[in-house]
Amino acid sequence: MYIIICQHSLTHSLNFFFLCILSVLALSSLILSSFLGSTCLVPCAAVADSSLSEAVPAHELSNDNKKDKPNKKNKLIRMPMRKVSDHEFVNRFLVKEREALMKLHAAAESSSVRVSPRRFLRGEELEDVSISEKKEESEIIKDYANAQYYGIVKIGTPPQEFEVIYDTGSSNLWVPEVGCVHCGYKFIHGGKNKYDPQASGSFVEDGAEFSIQYGSGAVSGVFAQDTVILAEDIDVEDQKFAIIHDAAGMGIAYTFSYFDGILGLGFDSISVGGVPTVFHNAIDQDKVEKPMFAFYLGNNADGELTFGGYDDEKFEGEELTWVPLSDATYWRINMEGVKIGLFEVGATDAIVDSGTSLITGPSKDILAIALEIGAKPTLTGQYTIDCEKVESIPDITWKIGGNDYVLPGKSLVIQSTGMCIFAMMGMDFPKPGPQWILGDVFMREYYTVFDYEAKRIGFAKAV
Repeated sequence: MYIIICQHSLTHSLNFFFLCILSVLALSSLILSSFLGSTCLVPCAAVADSSLSEAVPAHELSNDNKKDKPNKKNKLIRMPMRKVSDHEFVNRFLVKEREALMKLHAAAESSSVRVSPRRFLRGEELEDVSISEKKEESEIIKDYANAQYYGIVKIGTPPQEFEVIYDTGSSNLWVPEVGCVHCGYKFIHGGKNKYDPQASGSFVEDGAEFSIQYGSGAVSGVFAQDTVILAEDIDVEDQKFAIIHDAAGMGIAYTFSYFDGILGLGFDSISVGGVPTVFHNAIDQDKVEKPMFAFYLGNNADGELTFGGYDDEKFEGEELTWVPLSDATYWRINMEGVKIGLFEVGATDAIVDSGTSLITGPSKDILAIALEIGAKPTLTGQYTIDCEKVESIPDITWKIGGNDYVLPGKSLVIQSTGMCIFAMMGMDFPKPGPQWILGDVFMREYYTVFDYEAKRIGFAKAV
């Protein structure tokens, strides 16, 4: 079965005082938009096009009869998805700046000495506590504060609908349950959709505890079992997933976001509780034509997430370039180097992550790149740049599998209302963690195919 999900374009001192005022204004605009109706999100109409239903992917046909062999299993099915606008992305940045400033102010008034945070992929020590304390946690590599792309998943019988981040950087499915605390408010985007076990005839109680540690705290709940529906007719039966009772660990970003939960598309090896992923079960239950999925991320335009194959009309040329995984946990690959302007680094590695909007790299490397282009650091660890300099930012080149993948300099900036945010951020993981994360900024430029069975990623220039 060949399924496509369509993504839609949407969108101290006096310094302390003025930053607070600026952030409150941004916060107020977000709350006001929830009453007036957000202009950042544009839902797409369902497409019912008979010509699409007969389309056949290029990789299943010879070049001389590319469109001549109908295959009913390859019918294209489209569903609405959303992309947060650049304007709202910038507003979120201001909210995070305010939160960081408040924490900095509180820390200055506290006698507790704190160490710098060190991030770990999973199952290692997390240091972001007082020197006199120490704890062990399983930490996710990001907090989703910058996530831009959301899609629909349905759970239960009859189906209950949720907006989720389809995330190649994690492996569990979770949604909030009815009664969940810290799970949004009705006056902000209408609140979160919450799973009701009693309303589903296919719900099976599990009860095992579920917890994921994010940068600001834990998201916790229990495991359950039910039917999970991707697109319209990929019904994954008896899928184990988590229903969340407390989402405080997601922080304020979750409150102001449009997504309800996360659907991980990584491998079982990084799944909390060792739970098989939704896509793995879809393969085992013979619900997809091929063990592949692909992302086409629209740049202020519609996009697609495709299950069971890939769409040859979404990239230039006839062929994908395949890169083997170096590690089948995250979707991790080796790279021969990165170059922008006078900055250059040699052999390194990266994970390709649809749940991270920015590109991240070692802090020292991102700082060097920021200095190269004139970007300035902020309290959140991100950088801003003078909007007048955007056109002069040099292209950045990633060398992967012997090929150059070039991103135009201006694609490294998220711009709105006179503010320009540099779309690269420093993040350090000790070995054996990855050095770089290639998020949506990279994936918007390159159509990306994830081959679950062959453990490889295919790239081609997106149209």
